[in-house]
Amino acid sequence: MKRIIIKVGSNILTRPDGKPNVTNMSRLVDQIARLHSFGYQVVLVSSGAVACGRGEIAPSHTLDDTAQRQLYSSIGQIKLINLYAQLFGSYGIVIGQVLTQKDNFTTTEAYKNQRSCMLTMLNNGVVPVVNENDTASLTELMFTDNDELSGIIATMLDADMLVILSNVDGIFSGSPSDPDSQLIRMVEPDDDIQDYIAPSRSSLGRGGMGTKCGIALKVAAKGIAVVVARGDRQDILINVIQKPFETPCTYFKPHIK
Repeated sequence: MKRIIIKVGSNILTRPDGKPNVTNMSRLVDQIARLHSFGYQVVLVSSGAVACGRGEIAPSHTLDDTAQRQLYSSIGQIKLINLYAQLFGSYGIVIGQVLTQKDNFTTTEAYKNQRSCMLTMLNNGVVPVVNENDTASLTELMFTDNDELSGIIATMLDADMLVILSNVDGIFSGSPSDPDSQLIRMVEPDDDIQDYIAPSRSSLGRGGMGTKCGIALKVAAKGIAVVVARGDRQDILINVIQKPFETPCTYFKPHIK
């Protein structure tokens, strides 16, 4: 049995107005359901709570960044997980919500408890839907973003592959909007691609391609294959798992364990 960690970003899960992008979410769930039926164990690390919450309420007065994040995530996470429950439920798949914090990975006991919880879910056919608990996380104790969280989970659960779904096809030799830029299809363990990474970050999330690349290199160094791909492409999950070298994406070749 293969174990796959899938991280999907806010730009794929939400529309520009902050409402959930039900079309993209439905396609994502459909593909995960197919993988589930093939015998894969899947963990979904899902952003989107803050973006969904932002589309639901206009604060009555000015809030600082922390207060905004707590308010929006508390509202948006409910919408997000309920929608996932409905979509997965139509395939007869049970999901479990895992809201976690950096503290849960900082001590041996907490780390083992987190790992045991998620393995129990997987071994009982449950799809864990994971997100950082933004309502309780303080800025200095937060993950860089869900890319970092997905990398930690992939390593913790001895995954076979980590798939990071973004709004671009992968790592490019220049700006993705530049027609002269080339998609980097394969990153070998000793390749240096830092010169290709733009410093910009996601318009809805906290991370960017630099974070994705750094996490991918660390996870690949642990012997886990990593793919960065565009999340709204048709059957992208199935394709990057079954035929990554024929699919537009950047494949980080794992170090031999």
